[in-house]
Amino acid sequence: MGAGIPAPAARVLIEAGRRMDARGWVPATAGNLSLRLGPGRIVITRSGVHKGFLTEDGLMLVDEAGAPADPGLRPSAETGLHCGIYRRFPEAGAVLHGHSVAATVLSRQAGAGIALAGYELLKAFPGLSTHRAAVQLPIFDNDQDIARLQQRVEALWALQPAPLPGYLIRGHGVYVWGRDMEEALLRLEALEFMLACELEERRVR
Repeated sequence: MGAGIPAPAARVLIEAGRRMDARGWVPATAGNLSLRLGPGRIVITRSGVHKGFLTEDGLMLVDEAGAPADPGLRPSAETGLHCGIYRRFPEAGAVLHGHSVAATVLSRQAGAGIALAGYELLKAFPGLSTHRAAVQLPIFDNDQDIARLQQRVEALWALQPAPLPGYLIRGHGVYVWGRDMEEALLRLEALEFMLACELEERRVR
C-alpha cells in the first residue's frame, strides 16, 4: 500500500471505483477518485489505473497543490481539478470524476450548461428540497491545460454564492463532490440518473 494511506481510506476508494465501474461510468482507465485525509493530504488514484480493478497500489498521496508525496509516482492528469475543489470548498471530503455515455454525449450537444428541472433526485443536492427545483449544470470546454481549465471553473464559482457541487467537461465527463464518499456517490448517482433521463428523452422525441 502507498506509504501514509490509511487502510480504511484505501478501502473506501477501491469500493467506490468498483461501484462506478459496474455502472459503466469509468471505462478503460477513464475517471479518477480522491479522498481528503486532512489538511494538505489527499489520496487520489494514480494515472492509467482501471478503477474496476483498483488496488492499494493504484493510490497515492498529494498535497493541495497536487504535488506527490512520492515524486516517483504519477497522479491522475486531472489532479489539479480535484485540488481546486478541495481548496474552494473546505467541507469537501471526496471528489469523483466519471465518463458516462450520458454525460459525454449531452455535454457535446449542449451550450454552457444543461438545465435539470422537475426531477425528484434534485433533492440529492444542497438547498433543493422539492422536485419543483431547477438547476443549471455548468459545462466547461475540455482543455489539456488543467491549470487553465481550473481557472475557468473558479471564475464561474466566483459568480455564484453557492455553486452546484458538480459540473461537466465537454465531451469528457462529470465532476461531483461531497462531504464524504457516501455523499459524493449519492450525488453522482442522482446526477447520472438525471442525465440518462435527459439523453433518453432526446432519443424518443
